[in-house]
Amino acid sequence: MTTVLPAGSGTLHYSVKIYKGQHFRRNSWVSVTAFKRCTQKDLSCAMSSSICRSHGVSKSLKTQRYSFSHFPFYESWKPSRTAVNSCLEDGSTKFFDFVVIGSGVAGLRYALEVAKHGTVAVITKAEPHESNTNYAQGGVSAVLCPSDSVESHMRDTIVAGAYLCDEETVRVVCTEGPDRIRELIAMGASFDHGEDGNLHLAREGGHSHHRIVHAADMTGREIERALLEAVVNDPNISMFQHHFAIDLLTSQGGSETVCHGVDTLNTESLEVVRFISKVTLLASGGAGHIYPTTTNPPVATGDGIAMAHRAEAVISNMEFVQFHPTALADEGLPIKPEKSRENAFLVTEAVRGDGGILYNLAKERFMPLYDEREELAPRDVVARSIDDQLKKWNEKYVLLNISHKPKEQILAHFPNIAAECLKYGLDITSQPIPVVPAAHYMCGGVRAGLQGETNVSGLYVAGEVACTGLHGANRLASNSLLEALVFARRAVQPSIDHMSQSGFYVGPSSRWARPVMPSSLPSSAMDDILNVTEQMRKDLQSIMWEYVGIVRSTRRLESAEKKIHELETQWEKFLFQQGWEPTMVALEACEMRNLFCCAKLVVSSALARHESRGLHYTIDFPHVEESMRLPTIILPCSTVSTTWSSRQLHKQPV
Repeated sequence: MTTVLPAGSGTLHYSVKIYKGQHFRRNSWVSVTAFKRCTQKDLSCAMSSSICRSHGVSKSLKTQRYSFSHFPFYESWKPSRTAVNSCLEDGSTKFFDFVVIGSGVAGLRYALEVAKHGTVAVITKAEPHESNTNYAQGGVSAVLCPSDSVESHMRDTIVAGAYLCDEETVRVVCTEGPDRIRELIAMGASFDHGEDGNLHLAREGGHSHHRIVHAADMTGREIERALLEAVVNDPNISMFQHHFAIDLLTSQGGSETVCHGVDTLNTESLEVVRFISKVTLLASGGAGHIYPTTTNPPVATGDGIAMAHRAEAVISNMEFVQFHPTALADEGLPIKPEKSRENAFLVTEAVRGDGGILYNLAKERFMPLYDEREELAPRDVVARSIDDQLKKWNEKYVLLNISHKPKEQILAHFPNIAAECLKYGLDITSQPIPVVPAAHYMCGGVRAGLQGETNVSGLYVAGEVACTGLHGANRLASNSLLEALVFARRAVQPSIDHMSQSGFYVGPSSRWARPVMPSSLPSSAMDDILNVTEQMRKDLQSIMWEYVGIVRSTRRLESAEKKIHELETQWEKFLFQQGWEPTMVALEACEMRNLFCCAKLVVSSALARHESRGLHYTIDFPHVEESMRLPTIILPCSTVSTTWSSRQLHKQPV
């Protein structure tokens, strides 16, 4: 299946909403429009009716299916169980049947399946376990209880998603989810069981039933452990850790964009390594670090979304940034941490699901004032309620109390949270936990069809980097790991089919400009670049929190757009004054480039939505508008900026 822009059974008439601003407008158009589904064989029709307009110029984006024999730079290749470690150019180019970017649940689960049909490279930015999966505390939602039903899970998902979810996607995920859980158990993942011997199913905000499979409050860590163990033991999978993905390698045949792999930077050896592949899965996670406080690990800088955008993939629903309502507020701890955290410590949704109650600092329970579901309301409601309390009383945090529950139960269900708080003098069995909202999850991302396919041939997506339509305007608690598992599995067969029909790209290396380290720059210049980039990163995060946070307005969004443009221009100007060249790459600079890109995608998408729905709340349009119940779409543009931060190093014609 694929997603296409013309919607409904007839002709859909809609106006393309061009967002304001100069710098970003050159690269994309934003519209609020609708999708319909079509079969894989109809991929040639995808997006053919979508017209982008800017300054009177229109472009019709089409995706067509070509036989790979039409491209002279392909070499036929038969799938083989033998490792393909063919290296060219002094070992700097490697060939694999499949390249997986990201080592979270989506990437690892996919790698284990496609490894049965070819060689796989798993590229990960840091250590293999350093992913959002590893930090997921609550669990995985699935219908595993006789009193529960797929229809109930679907209803909860759609209600939480503010009715913006793709119903077909929701049905697929809720239906296939239980089997994905059983597969994990068969692979050795250990989940908590009740006294009756059955899986212990927790309940979280927005769920009408107990359906959360968990391993205490460290579920993601347990799933990651089981998957990594299997990956390490698979001879067809090669793990490349400390490899930062720079840009996807693409070419164009007619109006089709084809992905051939990715350029990476080995951050330990400081060498650029090129991976050529028949199929690429992007499973690189989210972009939480566009904000100053986030539950995401440091690696979550939006690299995959930004790379895909530069590769002309369709981006969707970026305005829907989920702020987790309850991250640990360090300022409220009896003993303050000696240094600020790189990422906020998450206090799982399951604490509220297990009976935790929210109070302001005056010890007043406030959630009943905002929603009849009280503490079990969806995350967007709880986060806005806390935000309102903080602004109303000018406080830094609120309190989450679970101490009225039996001590043994608290320690059994939340050992990780209890241990973390105890390090700072807080006993959660007798004291409330100071909490504050923090950026947590991107509901938008690279637009994907029902099999994880994108509008870029050979490029598939799964996990947080993808926008499948499951989450709509707000993700239901514990649906993220479920979505990653389901779509990683669904992407397998089309990937195998694509791989079996494809050959390796064997054209001249010079077809894509090879990124280089800035070794020619003096160390003093590099020190200045790193210091300025670090400060620019903090400035960008401050802009996003102040102007593009939980509650928004058109004026503040326009201010953010202007300030981000000025900041990026200032940063690029400084880089080039120091001798920076367009082909130069460094980890911090590339992350900064990607953070700028994702921040602009969020702002422009938010400006295009003239209503308040789910995670996007604006005081200028405080109500839900039925006419706006459509995804926000960011389409690629024929005009490419020549600046370093948005320049497409990967772009080559056939």
